[in-house]
Amino acid sequence: MPQLGETVAEGKITKWFKAAGDAVKPGDNLFEIETDKTSMEVPSTTAGTLSEIRFQVGEVAKVGAVVAIISGAALPESAKVSPPLTPAKAGIQTPDALGPRLRGVERIIGQPPAVHSTPMPRPAIPMDPFREVRTPERNFGSARLASGAVVTPLARRLAGERGIDLTRIAGSGPHGRIVARDVEQAAPGAVPAAMASGASAAQVKALYEGIAYDEVPLDSMRRTIATRLVEAKQTIPHFYLTIDLDTGRLIAMREEANAAAPKDKNGQPAFKLSLNDFIIKAWAAALQRIPAANAVWAADRILRFQHSDIGVAVALEGGLITPVVRNAEAKSLTTISAEMRDLAERARHKKLRPNEYQGGSSAISNLGMYGVREFSAIINPPHATILAIGATRRAPVEAEDGSVKFISQMTATLSCDHRVVDGAIGAELLAAFKDFIEKPVTALV
Repeated sequence: MPQLGETVAEGKITKWFKAAGDAVKPGDNLFEIETDKTSMEVPSTTAGTLSEIRFQVGEVAKVGAVVAIISGAALPESAKVSPPLTPAKAGIQTPDALGPRLRGVERIIGQPPAVHSTPMPRPAIPMDPFREVRTPERNFGSARLASGAVVTPLARRLAGERGIDLTRIAGSGPHGRIVARDVEQAAPGAVPAAMASGASAAQVKALYEGIAYDEVPLDSMRRTIATRLVEAKQTIPHFYLTIDLDTGRLIAMREEANAAAPKDKNGQPAFKLSLNDFIIKAWAAALQRIPAANAVWAADRILRFQHSDIGVAVALEGGLITPVVRNAEAKSLTTISAEMRDLAERARHKKLRPNEYQGGSSAISNLGMYGVREFSAIINPPHATILAIGATRRAPVEAEDGSVKFISQMTATLSCDHRVVDGAIGAELLAAFKDFIEKPVTALV
């Protein structure tokens, strides 16, 4: 199972292109895998016969696990082992060769002397992304927990493979030791600590005894979302800033730009800009104006970026993903629009490459198309900010002469990581965004 990203620990087999017994050659697609973010085909890196399939469609394999066996494949030179040397070839005299002299020594010391040989150097292990590799993933934790409980090696491995939190298991072995049987019999509530809600699945289900419901098991995407967002809320000191924006000029510019779009022979416009395209451009420009906020948290330091790489949340069936528009501050609106349309389409079919959804310096979540007026978004680590956009609406405001007028208004809420962005910096960033939205032409020059 190949590594498809730094945070990807497993993948689900969704399709086999070859069957056991089929001949394969380098470049032939073997199987398709689906992670919490994407899906892709995995090709063969060698020629031979697919002799064994160890993971069937629908099964999940850890990164580095052997998914299938190709027999007859040529081993790399570094993996070939020379036949062991015989004592004679190694220049070592055997007891038979020593003859009477050795037997005479035996009578004196009672046993023949040990025959020593120089150990053969071990061959290098080929580090191929499509073969089993030695990674930290193979280390399944400490043998002694913080509570003092001892865990057997097999129990640690089973818990690691099944994603079970050992601190929530009572050991049945000698002196409370956690053994494999305890892990195998663990209740579904023994989930990773970052996902634990305080009550086990059995306790929650007991509250609804006699009531009809369907159980929906967690897939890899929902499990990852649960783990990362619980971690985000528990470890990131969030604070929130909200502002109302006058979108009158922005809407007028969008309508004018779309009306002026050239048309092809079928009468289809070359582009159709959305409000979200303008928002991405304005947010990228705001981060350039306030560079202290164009940053992420990196454990013991802060990383500040020269370019504005903007992640944009895209809703998927069963979850969401955040593809990244790179160097958004330098791109035209039409380029941003075309890129987002392509990214969103491939995201919905789980065809994004890891470099297209990893990283970024900030993110945008827009629920305006659902009529949501305003909301607060959870920061996606390691980002330090995320901008939540609500729906555009008609709102009454006081005019300069004291009268009341109606304008097109939109509410934006900025979530900040206080470790990176202080209140004043967050306010300056939101003010810069407001300036670019209410005077949209300034974001383009």
